[in-house]
Amino acid sequence: MRILDRYLLKEFLVPLGYCIAGFFIFWLTFQLFSEMDEFQRAGLDVLGIVYYFIYTLPELLSRVVPLALLLAMLYAINNHSRFNEIVAIRVAGVSLWRIALPYFWVSIICGVFLFVLNEFIMPDGADRAMAILRGEYRRGASEKEKEVVKFLTFKNAKAKRTWIIEEYNPKTCEMVKPHIDWESTNKTIYSLIAERGIRTNGVWTFYNVQVLVYPAGQGIPGRGFTNILQVPEFTETPEQIKSEIKISSLTNLKQARGVSLSLKEIIEYQQWHPDQRHNPVLNTKFHIRLAQPFTCPVIVLIALPFASLGSRRNVFVGVASSVFIGFAYFVLQRFGEAAGMGGHVSPFIAGWFPNIVFAVIGLILIMRAK
Repeated sequence: MRILDRYLLKEFLVPLGYCIAGFFIFWLTFQLFSEMDEFQRAGLDVLGIVYYFIYTLPELLSRVVPLALLLAMLYAINNHSRFNEIVAIRVAGVSLWRIALPYFWVSIICGVFLFVLNEFIMPDGADRAMAILRGEYRRGASEKEKEVVKFLTFKNAKAKRTWIIEEYNPKTCEMVKPHIDWESTNKTIYSLIAERGIRTNGVWTFYNVQVLVYPAGQGIPGRGFTNILQVPEFTETPEQIKSEIKISSLTNLKQARGVSLSLKEIIEYQQWHPDQRHNPVLNTKFHIRLAQPFTCPVIVLIALPFASLGSRRNVFVGVASSVFIGFAYFVLQRFGEAAGMGGHVSPFIAGWFPNIVFAVIGLILIMRAK
């Protein structure tokens, strides 16, 4: 790594850390006061509140990191410009693109971090935070107080299998009175009716089971009874059922915008439900989730041309312009999300349009700045 890169990174990473810490402290204080009533109703002690903030931290970081990246870059480059360092570097023959290289590397790392956060951590974190507010982690909470989904119905269209469950506990993967219907390749229809079921060692196990068999072309079913039945052919996983519960509960746009879904959850749900492959809410969330990691490099393109103006008289103009464009970018993201989920624009445009527009604007302005 060149001395120039180390110097630019040092002057950039320090304000980036301060920005993230500042946003976190502000958010922590605001959440603590605004949700104190919720904490009291849930009967949370100090440890429960700490767990709640830990589980909601990934969602905060997904929103804060791009904005902190923008503000830290504005501060760092305008600080260089104030002492004419940018001018001196460019006079030495270093291009604007070369100066921006350390910032792009940091933005790419932040983008990868956001993708991992959104895909593998944030969906479960949001669910666990809501579980804490429901009182599930309250000391002394009985099993009856745990969250149980009643009258759950979902269909695996790929396997031609339909599940109807009277009660399902997502935490323990226990089912009460499950009823599963499916059709074999030779058109034989099967019905499994059990008193209860549970997932053990990756296999669904049912107890006090009755199996009805409807051979193709015959109206009288065959019957079979057994105390315990393991069915490894049932490939539905607790994670897939959890996604089914989460997605099927989205009855309006307000709920849809508040639910965090991973790409894997959306893809698996649409595989189970071919009729949902053109669902504007799911497809918009899919493209937004896919486009979000690219927000960080686009932020660099937005901030670089305005903040890199070498004259002192343009420093405040650069900061004001960059902040205005940065916030306009996030506002456009929100409008695109609402328009896409409402079916007014295509999900691809809703998810990618802000990135494309501001990336093009940033590139044009950088070319002019050169």
